Amino acid sequence: MKAKATYVIGGVFIAYLFFVAVVMFVYEPQPEDREWDDRQAYNNQKMSELSFGQPREDIIKIFGSADFVEAKTAIDGQYQLLFYRTHHVLSDGITTRDECTPLLFKNNILIAWGTETLQQYLASTIFADNSIQAH
Repeated sequence: MKAKATYVIGGVFIAYLFFVAVVMFVYEPQPEDREWDDRQAYNNQKMSELSFGQPREDIIKIFGSADFVEAKTAIDGQYQLLFYRTHHVLSDGITTRDECTPLLFKNNILIAWGTETLQQYLASTIFADNSIQAH
């Protein structure tokens, strides 16, 4: 009887070790579940893999939820700006826009990203209601 219990306990222990190994090597946390420094490194790596024309849904699958979002409708389409943390500025425990890289979408298609992107977004000044954005 003792030998049988030893085999059962040994089998459970081996199954547990196998489960832990699988989780450690297969499980990849969602980007938004990572610590800020891990997420920042992940975002920087993924920024180098971006290409024009990627759908917004694909970007969100890669990067997760954006840190900040802006959107507007212009005569030539809908614009959305997603900000993702990519660089550390101040150790205050808060992610700010100046610590993020903006990604610009027009009609849910990636058209620009990087430091000049915010200016491109602000430059699309004619809105669907024919008003002009104040600068």
